[in-house]
Amino acid sequence: MNHQAAQVDTRPIDPNTGKPIGPMTQPGYYPGFSTLSQQKFWDAKTREVVLDRVNNVPPVRFFSPEEARLLEAICDRVLPQDDRDEAHKIPIVPLIDKRLYENSHDGYRYVDMPPDREAFRLGLRGIEEIAQHQYGRGFLDLGPREQDEILQSLHDGKPSAGHEIWKKMAVHHFWLMLVSDCAEAYYSHPWAWDEIGFGGPAYPRAYMRLERGEAEPWESAEKRYEWEPPPNSVSGKYEFVAGRLEHFGSPAQGGTH
Repeated sequence: MNHQAAQVDTRPIDPNTGKPIGPMTQPGYYPGFSTLSQQKFWDAKTREVVLDRVNNVPPVRFFSPEEARLLEAICDRVLPQDDRDEAHKIPIVPLIDKRLYENSHDGYRYVDMPPDREAFRLGLRGIEEIAQHQYGRGFLDLGPREQDEILQSLHDGKPSAGHEIWKKMAVHHFWLMLVSDCAEAYYSHPWAWDEIGFGGPAYPRAYMRLERGEAEPWESAEKRYEWEPPPNSVSGKYEFVAGRLEHFGSPAQGGTH
């Protein structure tokens, strides 16, 4: 994280106390729940695959060090993990990098998009151009509010700069790919499963209670807590769009709480 952003507390706020929440080993509404505690009920291959996600973070091989640092800052705003302690932050950039290094994709792409590898590099350049145009500094040198505003311009399909780049690919499709990759990387990790109370693989044991939303015997009861976005974020912002009140935030701009 850049020096300026590090001076700003970006944790969610407890509305009852006005104090920041976290950092925690396990945020979310299922305190104490651990998907990995159920691994003895998995078959050997399932256990190997899931534990590999925790124990073996892939190296960054596709992005340059500069690109990786920029993408890390972007992912920190798209899907904040400020309420997690450092030891339990989920690695997003290494998993996106792995996909691109292996040239893995869905087998199709939109007609207004280049291949994913090229799209990511173009997108990073475009975000830098917006930062320089709007603030005269690189994205990494901006505070979280300014970074959010740049990403909001992509979300809204109204980037203020990088127009030659956005002629080569549709900004809304780049935004969709970026957010989808962040979410896929995050929610493929067992610590994210703990956060949302997902019981993880149930093979060969299987799930039993498939009706009425009942919990399985090994699952944890939900325990909600209130939170609000930090004051320096655009998360929680509402505005009228086409006569309808809509909430801004990339799918994760409000955090993952």
